[in-house]
Amino acid sequence: MQKARVILENAQFALTIERLCCQLVEEYDEFNNTYFVGVQTGGVNLAVRLNSFLANNLNLPNIQLGKLDITFYRDDFRSRNKPLVASSMEMDFLVEGTRVILVDDVLYTGRSIQAALTALNHYGRPQSVELLVLVDRRFNRNVPIQPDYTGIIVDTLDEAYVQVDWKESEGTDRVTLFPQKK
Repeated sequence: MQKARVILENAQFALTIERLCCQLVEEYDEFNNTYFVGVQTGGVNLAVRLNSFLANNLNLPNIQLGKLDITFYRDDFRSRNKPLVASSMEMDFLVEGTRVILVDDVLYTGRSIQAALTALNHYGRPQSVELLVLVDRRFNRNVPIQPDYTGIIVDTLDEAYVQVDWKESEGTDRVTLFPQKK
């Protein structure tokens, strides 16, 4: 049986965040009329990290950040065997006419992003929505969703699992590929 394999660790993880931020600056310049919306929970961690890097390393003002919970917007929430626990929804702004950078840690089937787009509609109609992900599992889509900004691409089988650990909660920044779901 194959063992888990670490794909990114601290230094490479930080470099990936920096590269994503540089790509965003090229596109958004000073981020006028732009919001980060992180998909709970991993996308929020990534959005906070991006925002922090932009402010601390590139001297840009903090970008307003929303925390979007998609628990009850998923198309499969009624088919779960155990009760779902929703995360907090913190969207203190409307997205009407704004540019939204939707942020998630892992893009797998695309169904979470589809749910996030549905949930986002409750906060207005944005001028544009772009998707930023740390990890793109590109060969496993159920819906036609592609990221605009990608940290790394991981080609895996359906049985595999990608786990993102954050220094703030797990004590280290790491992306690990497990050969089978845990």
